[in-house]
Amino acid sequence: MPLRAEYHLGCDALPLVDVAAAVPDADIELSIGLGEGERPRFTAVVTADAETTAAVEAAFERTQFVGEYRLVVREDGASRYTIGPGTSMAEQLGDRLDDLDDLRALYETPVQIEFIRATPTGWLQAGRFADRAAFDELREFWQRNTSFRLRKLTRVGDDADDRFAADPDGDGLTDAQREAIGTAHRMGYFEIPRTATLEDVAAELEISASSCSERLRRAQTRLVEIHGDGTGRSRSSLLETPHD
Repeated sequence: MPLRAEYHLGCDALPLVDVAAAVPDADIELSIGLGEGERPRFTAVVTADAETTAAVEAAFERTQFVGEYRLVVREDGASRYTIGPGTSMAEQLGDRLDDLDDLRALYETPVQIEFIRATPTGWLQAGRFADRAAFDELREFWQRNTSFRLRKLTRVGDDADDRFAADPDGDGLTDAQREAIGTAHRMGYFEIPRTATLEDVAAELEISASSCSERLRRAQTRLVEIHGDGTGRSRSSLLETPHD
């Protein structure tokens, strides 16, 4: 089943992150010309007022990544530039990644990147994936190499369920899952010893015990996927479900 994901890659070595950090008031969206060797051309659309746009152009002059840039069009508060990189992706990212060939292979999988936004701390991306395996491959690569924060994961189609609902808080949980795990924590379900049973939490949520168990299980799985340390151990004490 195809998926659409929005996520943040926390890496200050990614192209134009230093420009976004230098001019945080600018909105900088990028696209990459694929199939153009080690230095693919970029397109940058900068949305800002005239003073801020001038500051972005000054930052283009300073950053090592921009070898040359050309203004294509300026209209409705947005300026579109083509950028010829001054460094290759290997030079830009090589010492930050465990295997640059893995990165190249990653974007040859069934992935359609919809947008890239340079932020002061990394790239915000959205993309469509052929299936969960393709998304997991990308997620696992970036988790090995830098910070990966999932913002939203949805099915493409009409049969989306609560596992892939919007995630405005950026923790990977749906509203129902967040309410369930928060209620369980507040009532003492995760305490040692427990001060509330699964049935107590379910009653508070006004759902069945089986539905409550499923929501908690899905919430725990999602939090481990996003915040785990790569060994299967969670960084959140909420996930350390005690035994009676």
